[in-house]
Amino acid sequence: MIKLYGHEISGNVYKVRLLLALLNIDYEYIRVDLFKGEHKQPEYLKLNPFGQVPLLVDGDRLIPDAQAILVYLARQYGDEQWLPTEALALSQVVRWLSTTTGEIRQGVEQARQFHLFGAKSVNIEVAHQKSAFILDQINQHLATREWLELGHPTIADIAAFPYIALAGDGKVSLEPYPQILAWIERIKKLPNFVGMKGIEVLTNA
Repeated sequence: MIKLYGHEISGNVYKVRLLLALLNIDYEYIRVDLFKGEHKQPEYLKLNPFGQVPLLVDGDRLIPDAQAILVYLARQYGDEQWLPTEALALSQVVRWLSTTTGEIRQGVEQARQFHLFGAKSVNIEVAHQKSAFILDQINQHLATREWLELGHPTIADIAAFPYIALAGDGKVSLEPYPQILAWIERIKKLPNFVGMKGIEVLTNA
């Protein structure tokens, strides 16, 4: 059975849990206590030398990094819907995986780290500026489409979703971005959707 190492506060772990649920894949969840430093202990570092969560174990395959795990799951257990193989469509999806680790991380994710976890290395003014930039870009992008690319949910949506939906944790309001709010609601209505603290499941879903 697939094993997922993670912690419940991590948006990157959550995006993997979400795709596993949407693909209806059974797995064993192994909690790594980040606050106790379990991710930096020798036993865990043998599995993931980077000392990060999430980590997916599928048989003898060890796949670290949330975006890499999404790619693996989509290709191994999903279909063309989640990760297309056609060159242009694939590039469009990968672009959002890059945006997730770039602008989204530098903006709303770092703002959350500052306000929720007291990350002193974060310049909160810069994080809020970057949040405003990328949220405005995504809001405009979604004005003419329901999903980030290809007219249906892909791992682009799953990758970008968690930290945008958790923007409030970083004191970033989503009220100025109605298209993003509508997109969040569409994701929550996907079959088998699961939530996390700060991302509630729709009661009428």
